[in-house]
Amino acid sequence: MRGCGHCPYRDDIHFTTVDNDPMRISARADYAVRAVLELAVRQEEAAVKAETVAAAQTIPHKFLEGILGDLRRGGIVDSRRGGNGGYRLARPAAEITVADVVRAVDGPIVSVRGERPTGLAYSGPAEPLLPLWVALRANVRKVLEGVTFADLAAGELPEPVRGLAAEPAAWENP
Repeated sequence: MRGCGHCPYRDDIHFTTVDNDPMRISARADYAVRAVLELAVRQEEAAVKAETVAAAQTIPHKFLEGILGDLRRGGIVDSRRGGNGGYRLARPAAEITVADVVRAVDGPIVSVRGERPTGLAYSGPAEPLLPLWVALRANVRKVLEGVTFADLAAGELPEPVRGLAAEPAAWENP
C-alpha cells in the first residue's frame, strides 16, 4: 500500500506532476508563483535580476534560474542580458493567471497516473470516475484561472476564491 496507509492509490492523482502526495503544489510551482508575483509588484521597475527575486522570496538562486527559464519558454517572463539585464513580466500582470504559471513549470494542472483525465477510459463500476476526475480538474482550473497576478500584487483575491478560503473546513486536513 502506498501513500497515507489508508488509501491504496493515494499517489495516483496529482495536482501537479509531483509523486507520492495528492493535490500538492510542487516546490517548483510555489517558487514560480512567488517569483512571478515578485516581478508583478516590481512591474514598473527596470528588469529585475534573478538574485534579487531569489533573495526577496527566499528561493534557492540556482533552482530559480531553471524556473525562470521555464517561465520564459512559457511566455510568462522576458529576459534581458547585460548589466541592466534581468527579468520582467512578458505581459501585464492582469493577463497572467496562477494557472498559466503552474502549467509553465509543471505541465497539466491535474493528472491521473500521469495522464490527463480525458485520456483515460474506465469500464464497469469505475465508469463514474472519469467525470469525477474531469470535475475535479475543472474546479481546480476555475480557481487557478480566476486569480491573476494583478489580484495577488494588489493583495486581493477574487470573491469566489475568498469565499472558498473563508470556510473553516478549507483550512483543515481531514
